[in-house]
Order: sequence, then structure tokens, then C-alpha cells
Amino acid sequence: MKNKLVKSRLLIIHGPNINLFGVRDVAIYGKESLSSINRQIVNIARNSGFDCKIFQSNHEGEIIDAIQQSKEEADAIIINAGAYSHYSIAIRDAIEAVCLPCIEVHCSNIFKREEFRKKSMISEVCAGVIAGFGKESYFLAIKAMENLV
Repeated sequence: MKNKLVKSRLLIIHGPNINLFGVRDVAIYGKESLSSINRQIVNIARNSGFDCKIFQSNHEGEIIDAIQQSKEEADAIIINAGAYSHYSIAIRDAIEAVCLPCIEVHCSNIFKREEFRKKSMISEVCAGVIAGFGKESYFLAIKAMENLV
């Protein structure tokens, strides 16, 4: 168990279209905005002993840059790569290259959705996957991360 006085640095990455939480397909993603969810993530992370930085981009290259920079700026990553989860080998390779504990998150249950969403390119290089619990997926990932750093 880590010393609560020494905070680990946690990077949360939100991928494409996550910025549309609250307006995009509310039957799947809910009515709550990303800024509201981010505030809750920061509070839960703080209570779990993490300094938390949150990053969102709709651009694959920017996500890769954030992952690569995390090698110097973070101790762990929680990523909701959105649609990039299903086909981005480049994001997969970046996660693998930085050698940090990483948890993949999906708010929806990807196994109850379209066939193309049932396969993730990044799962194999992540410590685990949490899917289907809405915003709680992030909170569960933070809890799980306590045991990985």
C-alpha cells in the first residue's frame, strides 16, 4: 500500500466524442456533462491518494502525445479511448511503450453494442478493462489503480 503522504500522479485520458457527454446519445452515455464527471473524478482520485490530470482530445496524435508525455508526468493512466479503442494500433503501441500501469475504461458495455465495438486494440496492453457502468467505470478504475501503483 502506498504512503498517502506521497501522492501518485494519475493521467485520465478521454478520447473522441467524450466531450459530448450529456448531449450525445443520452440513452447510452447519460445526461451529465463531461465537466461534471471530471470534477467527480478529481475528487475521487484525490481521496484515493492521486494527483489527477485530465486530458481530452478528438485527435489520435494528440492522445498519443499525451501518452508519451505521461512517461515523465504520471505514474499511471486511465484511458477511455472511445472509438480509437477499436482500431488504433498507434495508441496501443504508445501505451505499451511507456510501461505505466494503464486501465481501459468504457462507459457503455461494449459487448452489448455493435460487433465492431466488441474488440479492443488496447486491452492487451492494459492491466484491465472496466466497461458498462457509466461514469462509475472511471471511479472503479481509480479504485483498482490504487493497487497497481
